[in-house]
Amino acid sequence: MKIGLTGGIGSGKSTVAAFFEAHGAWRFDADAVSHELTSAGGAAMPAIEQAFGPGVLASDGSLDRAAMRARVFNDAQQRQRLEAILHPLIGARREAVVQAAAGRSVVFDIPLLAESPAWRARVDRVLVVDCLESTQVARVMARSGLQAADIRRIIDSQASRAQRRAVADAVIFNEGLSLQELEQAVAALWGHWQACETMT
Repeated sequence: MKIGLTGGIGSGKSTVAAFFEAHGAWRFDADAVSHELTSAGGAAMPAIEQAFGPGVLASDGSLDRAAMRARVFNDAQQRQRLEAILHPLIGARREAVVQAAAGRSVVFDIPLLAESPAWRARVDRVLVVDCLESTQVARVMARSGLQAADIRRIIDSQASRAQRRAVADAVIFNEGLSLQELEQAVAALWGHWQACETMT
């Protein structure tokens, strides 16, 4: 079974992905792969430097994320240029994970799943982790140095909550849940989907 997992920044998506892993699923984390590709010496960095120039490189040769964010946030053409470099590399890594899983369930942790229609065809189920925007802002502020205005700009650049929910087969509303309650919600969904797989 291939599960597409998505949610806005600060929704708790990574925690949900970890719970799926605890149940035996393999995990493909698109963000983690992207960070690896754009680290110092990462496979994407030569093409990124060629396309965008040295101004988007940090002193250690990794991607200067703040500089790149400023470039692509309000410029769709620049964003598409970056995606044209990263997406094929991420796709190759995704296929490698599917092959290595050898039939076991894989959770694809994809922040921009709702924005990428091709993902719907790649997975059997889509799970959206949802919460209030105010909760997203509070969680991200607590774990990072970002200001509320910066976080809201990130939220505004992503699919809306309604758009994500529209592509979902299931939604976990992660608002006011304890970690134990969130884990129980994942376990119930995992059991249900595994039973559905057995019946098909």
